[in-house]
Amino acid sequence: MHIGEVFLSTVYLGNIQYFSKFVASEKIYIEQYENYAKQSFRNRCEILTANGKLALVIPVERNAGAKIPIRDVRISYVQNWQNSHWRALTTAYNSSPFFEYYCDYLKPFFENKENFLFDFNVKLTNKILELLEINKQIFFTDAYKTFDDDFVFDYRESISPKVRLAKEDKTFEPQKYYQVFAQKFGFTPNLSIVDLLFNEGTNAKYELMKCVK
Repeated sequence: MHIGEVFLSTVYLGNIQYFSKFVASEKIYIEQYENYAKQSFRNRCEILTANGKLALVIPVERNAGAKIPIRDVRISYVQNWQNSHWRALTTAYNSSPFFEYYCDYLKPFFENKENFLFDFNVKLTNKILELLEINKQIFFTDAYKTFDDDFVFDYRESISPKVRLAKEDKTFEPQKYYQVFAQKFGFTPNLSIVDLLFNEGTNAKYELMKCVK
């Protein structure tokens, strides 16, 4: 299925469902005026380790309960989350077929400090798209809007750890691919895009296309 305009939230190493929209859509908008929401993929991703699924969460500075636009949320560096996230990624995927091929492209994101979560996510998303060889320009919203148009596909809230996939997204169906720990846990669907990238490498874009209904 080819879909028209798609609206997405910003995400940290978004999942396969998220990146499938880049191969299925005509135009991608990323929302920058929504209020920051906790326990979402905006500052977390999910990977598969030898101990099972693991969530990696970027800490953000607290604002005393005040609502704040996502584009203004600052990353906290009180704890060295960059080191712990990169260590977790390396431990999980150093035996995957393509980790060594891609790791040098991603490691700088876990060494250089970015002030704002939104800026960090956008730069990392663009790098992932480059590695996937997906030539898609990202546009940004100029205000927060709601949509009733059937030709607009709004996934800002539905691509979420809290939402059941089958209920909310009729344009995506997870497909099996090689995973390092599949013999231990079985296939684990819809993890961070890095799981697909490190395991399938140059075949990752094709695997994304297979997920589009």
